[in-house]
Amino acid sequence: MGAGLFSGVGTLLLPGLALLAQDWRLLQGLSALATGLLLLFWGYPALFPESPCWLLATGQLARARKILWHLSEASGVDPENGPEEESSLATELDILSAGSPQPQHHCILELRHTHVTWRNGLILGFSSLVGGGIRASFLRRLSPHEGVFYGPYFLVAALEMAATIFLLLTVDRWGRRLILLLGTLVVGLASLLLLAGAQYLPGWTVLSLSVLGLVASQAVSTLSSLFAAEIFPTVTRGAGLGLVLGAGFLGQAAAPLANMHGRRGFFLQHVVFASFAILALLCVLLLPESRGRGLPHSLQDADRLRRSPLLRGHPCQDHLPLLPPSHCRTQTQLV
Repeated sequence: MGAGLFSGVGTLLLPGLALLAQDWRLLQGLSALATGLLLLFWGYPALFPESPCWLLATGQLARARKILWHLSEASGVDPENGPEEESSLATELDILSAGSPQPQHHCILELRHTHVTWRNGLILGFSSLVGGGIRASFLRRLSPHEGVFYGPYFLVAALEMAATIFLLLTVDRWGRRLILLLGTLVVGLASLLLLAGAQYLPGWTVLSLSVLGLVASQAVSTLSSLFAAEIFPTVTRGAGLGLVLGAGFLGQAAAPLANMHGRRGFFLQHVVFASFAILALLCVLLLPESRGRGLPHSLQDADRLRRSPLLRGHPCQDHLPLLPPSHCRTQTQLV
């Protein structure tokens, strides 16, 4: 969510940077320089270390132990002589590292052997595709006249930040699935109303529906990514999240198709994505609720995230083990 806010701020600052640069080559060079600074995170692992959770889940115990010890020392905690829970973790890591286990890397294609996780990922990728693709339809209604640029540009950037703030205030209170369902419902209703009555509705109504649709579509895209990070297991979380984000960018890439064959292309694209929004609304009902549940570490843990009642008072508190079950069994055998 914080990264989304920074992205919105960068979008708002881009016209000012372009005004200062006065040349697109200089602007491109400044953007490349700012992006190149991110290479520092690769060159200095201490600034951005690898995830210990992922290292433990994939069996890279020595690297995980090194990072955990570094974090403990930086926090002023001695894991060897600390509290009982920390000492037991240190002992378990020492025992498991003694056998020099081989890392167990996983591929995203292993999801096809799961019963539930592949379906959850497919639904979230589809919702991200719809959220990214239907945005062009609302934007077209927002700026019907050619030559109007800066107003819609700043408005869209501000609406993206508004959608992120809305998610910050709601998803931890009412749950991910309910808010995703609400966002998909708003997208579908707004698109159908614009599709059926844009010629008969007053201008302020069309503008309001377009603004509401833009906020909802941005919320659906962002929440699909957050949801995917909590649905996919640790061993394949990065690849699964990348697929969901890629589906959203694929939907955005379909925006130029609206300009093909004049108004016919725009109408056809609007019809297709409005239909997709209704279908996504039904698919979201099949998702589990991840609020208040521990992150799944293995494919088996992710398959246990099954669909639960839509409205429930208190989320289920699942405290999944940090180490995979196979490691726990190995420790038992060693002891």
